[in-house]
Amino acid sequence: MTLIGILFLLILIGFFTLLTLKILPIYLEHFKVVSSLQSLEETPDLAKMSRRQIANLMDKRLDINMVENVTSQDVEVSKQDGTVTVSVVYSVEKPLFGNLSVIVDFDDQIEVGGN
Repeated sequence: MTLIGILFLLILIGFFTLLTLKILPIYLEHFKVVSSLQSLEETPDLAKMSRRQIANLMDKRLDINMVENVTSQDVEVSKQDGTVTVSVVYSVEKPLFGNLSVIVDFDDQIEVGGN
């Protein structure tokens, strides 16, 4: 292998390492959001709580899990016919280098109750 080939290989390895180091924390935080939603799903009498109580409960769980990219505006609680739907829709933008950034969109929801 020539010197140019080795340099090209090192540049590729460096680029994908940088990409992994920037994107991996985003997905690790997303797993915290999903686990918060799943623990909310296991809450007894969730269907009897008000929307505000459910939103506060979700905010507390996100706060305990130290989720930084999800705000209270990203959490939407809707109730219809005894079914509670909690959805979390958010985007995360992280700069890679220079003016190049990566944007990751997430849309998760749970439904509790119903017939």
